[in-house]
Amino acid sequence: MTRRYGLKDVISHFFINNAVPIIFIVFIAFAIPISGFSGPYLTQQLVIRVSRDSFLVLSLVLPIMAGMGINFGMVLGAMSGQIAIILVLNWGVQGVGGLFLAMAVATPMAVLLGWFSGLILNKAKGREMVTSMMLGFFISGIYQLIVLYFMGKLIPIHNPVLVLSRGYGIRNALSLLTMRMSLDNLIPLKIAGISIPVATYVIIGLLCLFIWWFGKTKLGHDMRAVGQDMGVSEDSGIKVERTRILAIILSTVLACYGQIIYLQNIGTLNTYNGADQTATFAAAALLIGGASVVKASIPNVFIGVVLFHLMFLVSPMAGKNLMGSAMIGEYFRVFVSYGVIALALALYAWKRLKERERARRSLRGTKES
Repeated sequence: MTRRYGLKDVISHFFINNAVPIIFIVFIAFAIPISGFSGPYLTQQLVIRVSRDSFLVLSLVLPIMAGMGINFGMVLGAMSGQIAIILVLNWGVQGVGGLFLAMAVATPMAVLLGWFSGLILNKAKGREMVTSMMLGFFISGIYQLIVLYFMGKLIPIHNPVLVLSRGYGIRNALSLLTMRMSLDNLIPLKIAGISIPVATYVIIGLLCLFIWWFGKTKLGHDMRAVGQDMGVSEDSGIKVERTRILAIILSTVLACYGQIIYLQNIGTLNTYNGADQTATFAAAALLIGGASVVKASIPNVFIGVVLFHLMFLVSPMAGKNLMGSAMIGEYFRVFVSYGVIALALALYAWKRLKERERARRSLRGTKES
């Protein structure tokens, strides 16, 4: 006879599983009235920001499915996208055509870097997250070497607007005016005064369908099996290392496309630092949505992006109105961007401990009966 859980156990289990989003919902509910922002303003900002960042955050789902944790190496894909955008600007291709050309140019680079990243992470099983973070720093150095010294010297750059005055190296900030919001405005739509980037949401929706469909394919089932137990998967005939590499390649390529979508919305390319925080912010948003390092879903992505950006929007003004200084809110949201990752990992460890305790209590109840 199995032990039955009471209402107290069910409520406790719910709060343990959803501790991070609950904390942020409480904070945001407290901060929105203090910030003084109107409903239409917050709605418009959220519609834009969710379309801007969701693709990037969705790129983290597949490695988690494969048991590799959060892929901080997604910055490799972001760097590939930025190099492709620089090349497209140099060629003078504008609008949505330039956007899709950048995706096409970036894809081989992202595949190669994803394959390299997957090989490295297979040598660091159990330590994938910290290894992928270090790998991102390493590749960032190579990326900066390429854009600072090789472009204009070894790689021909003919557009003088892109190049530093010394004749080689790319400028610190590049205007993307020729492709700014080219995808967002491809299918214009306004509802109650709120501008909705329909084409961007269509692409995000297609990616969601792809992830859902992919999870039902043999490769998707193999990734889930590998994520649950690599030893059993190997014994079952699944090529574990190949499956893990494919998960990282897909994540890197999707992150590359996500960075291009992000940049066309922003309209400015920060050449040397633009990709550095991509993984941190995407990971924070995913964890705020209730995901963990072993389980993530599409609803976690959208809940996290909404809560993350609501916090980013309201905290500076709430800090100014409450404390007399907007910097209080700025400090808080920067702290949260990094702190939420540590908080989520700590809560995940705590949740695992509670689950073991529940399992032991259940086992004792079974033996007693």
